Amino acid sequence: MTGGPAESLWPDEDEYVSYLRSERRNFAWVMRRYGGMSLPESWAAALDAYPYEPADKPYRGLEFHDLAWHWAMLTLHGTFYTRDHPELAGPPDEYWDLR
Repeated sequence: MTGGPAESLWPDEDEYVSYLRSERRNFAWVMRRYGGMSLPESWAAALDAYPYEPADKPYRGLEFHDLAWHWAMLTLHGTFYTRDHPELAGPPDEYWDLR
């Protein structure tokens, strides 16, 4: 990899799609468990948070730099969720069991 902005960080499409599905599943789980969403609502939120990005998109998959837990907590509780809800600063064991 040369590291240029247009170069995909995910040269293997199957790996990217697998990771995308995993993050969507985790995000949806958090939205159901902590956001009280129904299954369809949580999947809609996950698809919105984690849209498929084409292979030629610069910085494809950049949102993967943080756990779906973090993005879901930001959605549910805002920027200061770790201050306002310190018990939610990190995911519970149940979250890790999803992997």
